[in-house]
Amino acid sequence: MAAISLSAQLREETGKGAARRARRDGKLPAVIYSKDTETRSLYLPAHETFLIVKDNANALVSVDIEGEKQLALVKAVQRHPVRRDILHVDLLAVSRTEKVDVDVAIEVAGETAPGTIHNQEMFELAVSCPAVEIPESISVSIEGLEEGAVVRVADLTLPEDVETAVDGEEVVVSVMIPEEEPEPETEETAEGEETAEAEPAEDAE
Repeated sequence: MAAISLSAQLREETGKGAARRARRDGKLPAVIYSKDTETRSLYLPAHETFLIVKDNANALVSVDIEGEKQLALVKAVQRHPVRRDILHVDLLAVSRTEKVDVDVAIEVAGETAPGTIHNQEMFELAVSCPAVEIPESISVSIEGLEEGAVVRVADLTLPEDVETAVDGEEVVVSVMIPEEEPEPETEETAEGEETAEAEPAEDAE
């Protein structure tokens, strides 16, 4: 995964008022942290940051903090509950050789055997891998699978240097025959039954 360049400014002001003013000016409040250094508050360019994170939950960025370059991984994105625009971003400072723990999307490819459907029971997989080699997704093929087939974590093909501690028996996808839904009762049928119940039998005294 190639790192995307992103310029940043150190943020001196904190608080909701300062954050609102910054967002009006096209700046996005953020923090960058690591286990070895203290957390620093930043401003990121709002539009550029949105384009980076909108389709990539594990975006890797090369942040230029007023001339100091730092590789970082997007770890958390806070959004407005209604408008869904980005309010704040957390960045984790990493090195190129450092392994990181991330959740990677699982994508299903192909079609199961005719007359069957698949049920995806796992949509993300927790993995550990080098920061510069995070896969965008993990693909699982269900092409031609018959009823009763099950794809488990152990069946997944992970890229080189990507590992998972998830139990290999965990089910990712299962294949089944869809249950037939009973046909809804029509108005004509219902009216016919009501008429039959209302009419007395011919041989009744």
